Amino acid sequence: MTQPATEPVPGLFTLVLHTHLPWLAHHGRWPVGEEWLYQSWSAAYLPLVRVLRALAAEDRHRLLTLGVTPVVAAQLDDPYCLQGMHHWLANWQLRALEAATVRTSSGPSPASAPDALRTFGSREYREADRELAEFETLWRHGAAPVLRELIDGEVIELLGGPLAHPFQPLLNPRLREFALREGLADAGQRFAHTPAGIWAPECAYAPGMETGYAAAGVGHFMVDGPSLHGDTALGRPVAGSGVVAFGRDLQVSYRVWSPRSGYPGHSAYRDFHTYDHLTGLKPARVTGRNVPSDAKAPYDPDRADAAVDRHVADFVDTVRRRLVAETARIGRPAHVIAAFDTELFGHWWYEGPVWLERVLRALPAAGIRVGTLADAVAEGYVGAPVDLPPGSWGSGKDWQVWAGEQVADLVQLNSDVVDTALSTVDKALTQSASPGAPAPRDVVADQILRETLLTVSSDWPFMVSKDSAADYARYRAHLHAHATREICAALAAGRHEQARRLAEGWNRADGLFGSLDARRLPGA
Repeated sequence: MTQPATEPVPGLFTLVLHTHLPWLAHHGRWPVGEEWLYQSWSAAYLPLVRVLRALAAEDRHRLLTLGVTPVVAAQLDDPYCLQGMHHWLANWQLRALEAATVRTSSGPSPASAPDALRTFGSREYREADRELAEFETLWRHGAAPVLRELIDGEVIELLGGPLAHPFQPLLNPRLREFALREGLADAGQRFAHTPAGIWAPECAYAPGMETGYAAAGVGHFMVDGPSLHGDTALGRPVAGSGVVAFGRDLQVSYRVWSPRSGYPGHSAYRDFHTYDHLTGLKPARVTGRNVPSDAKAPYDPDRADAAVDRHVADFVDTVRRRLVAETARIGRPAHVIAAFDTELFGHWWYEGPVWLERVLRALPAAGIRVGTLADAVAEGYVGAPVDLPPGSWGSGKDWQVWAGEQVADLVQLNSDVVDTALSTVDKALTQSASPGAPAPRDVVADQILRETLLTVSSDWPFMVSKDSAADYARYRAHLHAHATREICAALAAGRHEQARRLAEGWNRADGLFGSLDARRLPGA
């Protein structure tokens, strides 16, 4: 491995993180439900903010481009979720205390032996105590003021997205436009900044979508590398729109995280899948790819820390070599983008936040300029226009995960529910309007669209196609479809008071996006 260079490296490197979970509040706790939110919040979101604030205190700016979907932002600001997160952190602290005082083995794994578990529990207790204190002092009023400080200070660039993360190519154009415009407006209200760029859900694209992006004020968006045929060294305006598509560099991104390899699988890192059954903590290290859970070695933070340093050096070297090679290939300074799910850093890969902090220091020290997607646009890292093919960042880089035979029933469900919802909302708004006057706000129509957007969330077909909590995903899709149809049926039968009661009842569980206004739905 070559040593990091001190002379400037040509070009620009951008790290893009995509923060997304489906709406989980009021929809189960374990094994799938709110626990997923609280685990990601404690393991990834709190540490990421801690890293960014620490680097900002060193007068470092434009560190990364952070996508936060409206549905995640809604949960991180929701009073119910904030209370649940506080309880979850306190429970984590209690479980750590239990581990720190255990006297008998709680399982066959060496990591669950009393001495190993006590050592692990003491360390875990200190970590839980720190996060609980941070949450109480920084997060108790939600994520919006926390993230706004980072945006205002130009520490990050914010990417937005459509409400509830729909798979846009399969969505009715009217609802697609509504979801995107409302999503951008939601970010503007929360953060006092309307994003100029978006992370398109699942990086999904269909020809013509750039026209809708331009009309909504979106200037740039992410696609996966194969959509640009692997030529990701510059952003590319799509067709004649002027909207720039940036592609994820798979050669660099897969160095960290890939379907078969990457840093998180290293033997020294904490094992994500191995639990201590008494406390619910994860006290083992990976140990080896073929080592069963009951034989995993105890987690060793010093061993893991040394591995982090090696992987930081390897990543910096990979980025440096890629920038030099791509600059030589295109004959001008190149742009390299590594993009990941935010939840990788801490939730899936426990050491990820530490790696992230060190790599964001090491890249500039090695002469590599770090900037955001907005920086890339402003500084001209943009090439010739391109006609993008249909694509996504899913398996096969096409639409099969969200439109394949395995989820054909969900595709049909989505189509039917959207048709019902749009026709019902159109009729309701027409009937409520007085001649010559604008229609009044209709909370029943609002809730119909809210439940419809939750029905068409891209998470449900993804979880079915990947056989990851598929039963839960199908349940959630059909639950929100039922809510939509139930309210619509009451309206169609002229039972307006029943429709209002149903809408209010569903809103108690699904009250996100309080500013959603059905009157802004584009006309047929």
